[in-house]
Amino acid sequence: MNRYAIWKYAIILVALVIGALYTAPNFFGEAPAVQVSAGKATVKVDTSTQARVEQALTAAGIKADFVTIDNVGIKARFRDTDTQLKARDAIKKALVPDAADESYVVALNLISSSPTWLTALHAFPMYLGLDLRGGVHLLLQVDMQAALSKKAESLAGDLRSSMREKSVRHNGINRNNQAIEIAFKDAEGLKATQAIIADQFPDLQATDTTSSTDSKLTAVIKPEAGRRIQEQALKQNIVTLHNRINELGVAEPVIQQQGLDRIVVQLPGIQDPNRVKSIIGRTATLEVRLVDESSEASSAAIGAGPVPFGAEKYLERSGAPVIVKKQVILTGENLTDAQPGFDNQTQEAAVHLTLDSKGSRIFRDITRENVGKRMAILLFEKGKGEVVTAPVIRSEIGGGRVQISGRMTTVEAADTALLLRAGSLAAPMEIIEEFTIGPTLGAENITKGFHSVAWGFAVICAFMAIYYMLFGLFSGIALAVNLLLLVAVLSMLQATLTLPGMAAMALALGMAIDSNVLINERVREELRNGASPQAAINAGYERAWGTIFDSNITTLIAGVALLAFGSGPVRGFAVVHCIGILTSMFSAVFFSRGLVNLWYGRQKKLKSVSIGTVWRPDADGAVAKAD
Repeated sequence: MNRYAIWKYAIILVALVIGALYTAPNFFGEAPAVQVSAGKATVKVDTSTQARVEQALTAAGIKADFVTIDNVGIKARFRDTDTQLKARDAIKKALVPDAADESYVVALNLISSSPTWLTALHAFPMYLGLDLRGGVHLLLQVDMQAALSKKAESLAGDLRSSMREKSVRHNGINRNNQAIEIAFKDAEGLKATQAIIADQFPDLQATDTTSSTDSKLTAVIKPEAGRRIQEQALKQNIVTLHNRINELGVAEPVIQQQGLDRIVVQLPGIQDPNRVKSIIGRTATLEVRLVDESSEASSAAIGAGPVPFGAEKYLERSGAPVIVKKQVILTGENLTDAQPGFDNQTQEAAVHLTLDSKGSRIFRDITRENVGKRMAILLFEKGKGEVVTAPVIRSEIGGGRVQISGRMTTVEAADTALLLRAGSLAAPMEIIEEFTIGPTLGAENITKGFHSVAWGFAVICAFMAIYYMLFGLFSGIALAVNLLLLVAVLSMLQATLTLPGMAAMALALGMAIDSNVLINERVREELRNGASPQAAINAGYERAWGTIFDSNITTLIAGVALLAFGSGPVRGFAVVHCIGILTSMFSAVFFSRGLVNLWYGRQKKLKSVSIGTVWRPDADGAVAKAD
């Protein structure tokens, strides 16, 4: 009746081992480290960069605990701050020989001092949020109307070019905010323009606004297209912010969407908001130029001669030199979109660019006159330019659709498209909220949060042990397991722990013990009704389960609602709250019954259980102590 199968104990054992492994990194603290990240959008941090870092440390006679690479960059951990400072200087000397051209950002950081065998199991500590570690918080408002107006301006130019190609006469094309107004001399031009819009401009919705005095057509961006444009603008701004903030050397930056038109930027460990704002406001420009393929340029590319007059020397991402002409054909202002794809003929990976009307007209003329020659696309940041790609012009390219291809993998095509899109912000942003939290306040918050959880746990366990005796002790052990699993799950998810999250953790302890109180009281009730101890234990768990399940599900629904519709600290609270409910259902019911079954289930002639005083009413209605 009260015995678990072996496989159930195996589940409990596996859960405890996994919980202990993934909770352990949170107790090792942090160690000094050096972090290497990309200083430019066109620079990649990969295994070859890691090898250069290791060589620099070896040459300087510096021994690192380990050197690893992740999505943020390369991290090298050291035993003390003196070694950390020496390592930073050595790595910076090797990777950034020119201080005026910082291709890599070498920054001091703190990372977990967990043993390497734990790190190999991907067991990492929880990230600490801004309120626990200190740092800068910014809330940015994206000007969505400016993004729509920019798109409308681009569509108006494209429409003007299309009407010119179709020889459609008009009296003028004007943009009124986000509406495009076209005036005509006759109805034929109006009908022809309606056909052009229906055929070539799926994002526009045209309406005949002809009056008694003139013929007029008004085109506006469709609502679904407007939403898509706004979403793309927000995503592009987030990508651009990621590229720009990388040079700050922040280990766990939080850059996420809030609502429909806001972006939250949280940078733990950063204490200089002015530097953050200067980085966020940084601009990157895109330029298209022709490659100089003269004999003098070829000699200059291999270092056998000077760069010809009217040309400049730049490097590709691979490090190969390219001599390009100074004349700028197009800039990023003419680029409206860049998406990865495939060449329709060769099925090779390619990047598809979309130009506005001015850019498409210029590009058509340039490609017609330079078939067989190379064209370079350069990205400029902080005054330094690099060649993103330099393809060969195969034929005249018109219509504003440009394809870049040539021995690119799908990953490289996606990266190139992202870089071209992320060269500048898609829509202007304004900082509407800003505050800085010092590291001292963060340390105080950690201490207070830890004390609240520890004292809450201790008081709950003491009360349960006094009031429910051995069953209360089992409940305390189950509560400890719940806390262990909660921290383990948060660590596995690499969740960011905030002060509201610690409050939710303390609340989760109080809510988790409710389940054990229900079970213990149900067991007492069965004993009062005359059931045998074994039957009372079985009935107590079986009949309390329905109530526990219902109460936890309703609470979980409230937590999911907070998670879905909340933001900032509310979401941090909701994450811990929801996970705490799930772990409490496992520990309070499944694990605690495993303990009870292990202790009492083997006793066939069980006469009593240690669950505190059981009061049983007698025949006269009075309450008397039961044996």
